[in-house]
Amino acid sequence: MVSFENCEGGFDSVFKRSRMNVASPSPETLTLAQQRQTARNRKQKLVSKLRDSGFEEDLACSPISSPAKNEISLLMSQKPVAGQLCSWYLQYGDIGFMIQREKEAQFHPCKSLARQPQLTAEARCKLVSWLIPVHKHFRLSFECCCLAVNIMDRFLASTPVAADCFQLIGVTALLLASKQVEVCSPRISHLLSLCCDVFTKEQLCNLECLILLRLNFRLSAPTLAFFLDYYTNCIEASQLCSNLAQNVCELTLADYAFNKYPPSLTASCALRVASELLKSKQGLPEHETIHSHEVQWDSFVDELCTQSVSFQPTAISKMCHTKCELPQRMQLK
Repeated sequence: MVSFENCEGGFDSVFKRSRMNVASPSPETLTLAQQRQTARNRKQKLVSKLRDSGFEEDLACSPISSPAKNEISLLMSQKPVAGQLCSWYLQYGDIGFMIQREKEAQFHPCKSLARQPQLTAEARCKLVSWLIPVHKHFRLSFECCCLAVNIMDRFLASTPVAADCFQLIGVTALLLASKQVEVCSPRISHLLSLCCDVFTKEQLCNLECLILLRLNFRLSAPTLAFFLDYYTNCIEASQLCSNLAQNVCELTLADYAFNKYPPSLTASCALRVASELLKSKQGLPEHETIHSHEVQWDSFVDELCTQSVSFQPTAISKMCHTKCELPQRMQLK
């Protein structure tokens, strides 16, 4: 917490000499507006508080709400009109999709554990399976969870990591992702408490700076959540199909075997798996990218079948909960 206070024993003594040398104008020579401004400056007390998440809190709560805040609250209270989101995707979705597709190869970390002598695919699976319920515990978006895994994998691809600080990397990646895509990020103290306070705040902040330097501050990576949301809106899939596809995507995040597939391929195949399980008549969207993934579809399904899951929606959901069963040291309390 950083505090700047202009009190009697504080900065007044610092400027005492300058006040003696420079004669202040008499109150009679000042206008009414200048007198008000002078009185306001004398009474001003500036206190700047930084939360441990790195975001600055409001200095004071204004008793009068501004017109901008009223307008924002009015927009937030309004429910979206049916078909409005689909109309937005028709206008701007394809442009955003093409931009993300061009960036996908640059941000896709293939074989992130190749340079990790102390880390295994099983350890990564446990950590990602722990991050999934953690991001839900803090009510973060699935986009934040996918970005956290991407940040973690890209850092692991460039820097060897000891096994005893692997969990700290996952927590730090989640904090960075929340600062990138969320309005409010969780407090550092809350994140460290989930790790049983094994790590300190200084360690997390130092690791946060190291990750940013290793990644060259490039955090806006195309994620699995973006492509899944795009495909879902293209076909106007039902909420059940969307939720089931997201569960499949959560499985692919935790399993290192799916790390070799780009997010766009994983999202399209996950949506197709959900459609097959629900026997949906909607089919897949008429999109060039999805049709280009037909060749890799069989390979993706084979990887999914190795999880020993019968193709039933309840089995997929049960498997998600099974993978999120955590060791006692890492469980949420």
